[in-house]
Amino acid sequence: MKKQLQFLIVLIFSFTCHLGFAQEKTVSGTVNDTDGLPLPGVNVIVQNTNRGTQTDFDGNYSIEVSPGEVLTFSYVGFTTETLTVGEANNYNIILQEDASQLDEVVVVGYGTQSKRKLTDNVAKLTAEDIEEVPVPNIQSTIAGKAAGVQIAPTNGKVEGGVNIRIRGIASIGAGSEPLYVLDGVPLINNNESSNGAPTNPLLTLSANEIESIDILKDASAAAVYGSRGANGVVIITTKKGKEGRSSFTLNYSYGISEPTNEMEWLNADEYIELFTEAAVNSFGEQDGTEYIEGIFDFLAGDTDWRSREVDTDWQDLALQSGHVQDASLSMSGGNEKTTYFFSGAYNDTEGIITGNDLERINSRINVTHSFDEKFRAGMNTSFSRTEIDRIANDNAFVNPIQAVAQPAISPAYLENGDPNPNTLYPNFLLQDKHAFYKTVIRRITGRAFGEYSFTDNFRFNSDFGYDLYYQTEDSYTGRLAPFQSTNGEGYASSVGTESYVASNYFTFSEQFGSAHDLEVVAGMEYNQSNRRFQSITGIQFPTDDFETISSAAEITGGAGSESANSFLSYFGRVTYSFLDRYLFKASVRRDGSSRFGEDVKYGTFPAISAGWIVSEEAFLEDSDVLSFLKLRASYGETGNANIGDFASLGLFGGISYNQRPGIAPIQASNPQLTWESVNQLDLGLEYGFFDNRISGEIDYYVKESDGLIFNEPLPGTSGQSSITRNIGVLENSGVEFVLNTRNVQTDKLSWNTNFNISRNINEVKVLPDGQDVVSGQTILREGEALSSFYLIEYAGVDPDNGDALYYINEDGGGRETTTDPNEANRIIAGQPYADVIAGLTNTINFSGLDFTATFVGEWGASIYNGGGIYQSANADFFDNQTRDQLRRWQQPGDITDVPQARLFGGNGTANSTRYLQDADFIRLRNLTIGYTIPDALTDEIGLEKFRLYFTAINLLTFTDFDLYDPESVSDAGQGAGVAFYSAPSARTMSIGVNINF
Repeated sequence: MKKQLQFLIVLIFSFTCHLGFAQEKTVSGTVNDTDGLPLPGVNVIVQNTNRGTQTDFDGNYSIEVSPGEVLTFSYVGFTTETLTVGEANNYNIILQEDASQLDEVVVVGYGTQSKRKLTDNVAKLTAEDIEEVPVPNIQSTIAGKAAGVQIAPTNGKVEGGVNIRIRGIASIGAGSEPLYVLDGVPLINNNESSNGAPTNPLLTLSANEIESIDILKDASAAAVYGSRGANGVVIITTKKGKEGRSSFTLNYSYGISEPTNEMEWLNADEYIELFTEAAVNSFGEQDGTEYIEGIFDFLAGDTDWRSREVDTDWQDLALQSGHVQDASLSMSGGNEKTTYFFSGAYNDTEGIITGNDLERINSRINVTHSFDEKFRAGMNTSFSRTEIDRIANDNAFVNPIQAVAQPAISPAYLENGDPNPNTLYPNFLLQDKHAFYKTVIRRITGRAFGEYSFTDNFRFNSDFGYDLYYQTEDSYTGRLAPFQSTNGEGYASSVGTESYVASNYFTFSEQFGSAHDLEVVAGMEYNQSNRRFQSITGIQFPTDDFETISSAAEITGGAGSESANSFLSYFGRVTYSFLDRYLFKASVRRDGSSRFGEDVKYGTFPAISAGWIVSEEAFLEDSDVLSFLKLRASYGETGNANIGDFASLGLFGGISYNQRPGIAPIQASNPQLTWESVNQLDLGLEYGFFDNRISGEIDYYVKESDGLIFNEPLPGTSGQSSITRNIGVLENSGVEFVLNTRNVQTDKLSWNTNFNISRNINEVKVLPDGQDVVSGQTILREGEALSSFYLIEYAGVDPDNGDALYYINEDGGGRETTTDPNEANRIIAGQPYADVIAGLTNTINFSGLDFTATFVGEWGASIYNGGGIYQSANADFFDNQTRDQLRRWQQPGDITDVPQARLFGGNGTANSTRYLQDADFIRLRNLTIGYTIPDALTDEIGLEKFRLYFTAINLLTFTDFDLYDPESVSDAGQGAGVAFYSAPSARTMSIGVNINF
């Protein structure tokens, strides 16, 4: 018995020693993401055991483990990593974001939803998609990243307007811009410019403060915003703090800019040659030569044009090399009670057009605090100030780009260095020296919110949002500036628009057993906007050193107005899933707006959608090929209320008659004016293959806009020129295709590709009495695309005599030609909007190197060169000509598309398809190459991350378009798709640094 007891003791001791040997090792380390930020709450499990731990707020972990055992590191939204424990005691882990994970969260309005269970069409962009793109507007950072979303910059001015078209244009007379919602606050997005060219109101936002952008494309997604969701909804979510230690991020970049393209113009030799020939052709050898040499004497001033003393490159004076400087600093962090995010940003942009600059500062504070388990509250606040040195609109003679019309033999400056005042057209350099136009935009946005949870699945949210857009414009035109006949003229204006919104809603979410998942949202919202505008003009200043209105001797003009509008809304949404694969959603919103007629102020906007995750079915769940397949369909109605504040009312205005005050009617009333409504059907398929190494979406949609709002002309006897009515039907239909691939995924190398392409067909379905509406070079016609180009057709040049020819296009299909443009009939020759748009993004990471390239492409649009009748007119007047006019007809038998040069001859200068061009292009929108210094080096200097990068915008453009830019059109209201001395986009190349500490 004693021996047995001794044997048992030895056995227990040996076993205990063996256990002690096996478990005596403690392993520790940190877990970070690819940006070097710690990940709290990461599960650290010993494989095939129930032993494990979690990382703390700083990403640290510690666990007892035996050599040879395997640790598994897992975290929601990141790929799972494994590690076999060796002799070392410290292991630092970096988790990669799981790009294939379809459970990412999207913002859908008054809540969020899992992408996997989404039955709507929502495109999501993250901070990585939009940061480090050196442009002053956030819209341009989206280009090429979302299917069916077209980004259309007006031209190359730093403040230029940017149009986002989501699945085409849904309106003719009301606004076509989407609704922008910043942290739950609908943003003011009105163009308040007074100089004839639009500004972009969203210039006030900085990309560094944005966490994500969710674009709601179909009616089911946008219907919760009801009356303002017809053109889609862009939900912008700003960054927030996370639990854990404080993190500081610094980004700085500096770049140079240049025009993406310059046109070729005649030099002095070519100008003299062409215009001498044109004068001789028109007036004969002797008279023509004598006449044109007198003109040359005038244009050359005191210089000798015969010896070619002057050969001015006016384009080189109008366009310049600019720069972009961008800096931002942010701090974030928090604990289990309070999280915070602070940021500041500075942008300094010198444009590529002489005299066009922008400077902006931004700051943001986001704070959230949990008072207890039931109640949390917070505040998001931002301030920005944007100052813009502006130039004239495209239709003004003093616009720098119009300088290309000046002959090369005219000197730009006098001998004393002053700009030459004796040029063919006003010299923009005089305007640049003796005048200015400055716009300053100050913007404050804020949101205070509270959330009270009655139970774990029932809560109440109350939000109050505020948006203040305050703009001042000041200009002064000195006595030596062009067109100035007085001793200086000053102008000052201010406009303040404030919008506040109060939202209150309940959210109930519950899982019933393992099969049912239900969420219900119901609430109300009130939105009030007030606008006040005032301006004053004065002349006769003592000297040009006094530039403010207070120094004007005479006040010659003034204006002032106030307006307001309000929306009262009730909304509800029900989301239900059965067995996590049968998905249903229904929503409804009822909106009332002060903008509409007394009896039709309210509109109801319902939507319904459903989805089926087919890959969850038993017959597919074990598939090694198909990893995800979802079918979805939606149908709903949204509205458009982007019209004037008092559009339905009969208005009177104050007038002066014989210096006596009075009132007069200024607007006809229409008490039946109501919402434009957009009905949209969407059918979609989402797919994933090979563990989602290949994934994407396919969508088909039909979007019909009914009750289109625009001004209908009235007979003169009515006393009013027009009345605003609901007239007409417009349809957009199309398909979208998205393909995401993870081409290579190894420990050191990853290569991901996103490709999207969409086609949109736009058609005017119904117009009043079926009548065409012609405006300039465009037409609205039933059965045709919106604002189609309506022009006589250029037939080329008669090889016998150099006459320009036009097709008569008689009924019956005749193709006879004429030299008289008045005998030719107009045809529909193209459309201003692309019907196919695409984007391709490749992202590669290899051992600290990162590479991203985004291409965008557009096909099917045309641009009409409104300046062509002056600048490409085979020397019809004295404007300098594009160099292609040198291939003009000169003798019988010449085959060319440029007619004979005839001064004042009007030979081929009619508005025709001669000046219409296809605007197809492919552009390398963004290229970024970066290098992140290894952790071993950054740890020594106390940094979490140090990254150097190079970024280029609009680096390459592939196009047959031979004007300045296939994306640049007039900003002076000359019609859709019309270019008129419109500046090209900027090509910007920057180097920068990211530092996290």
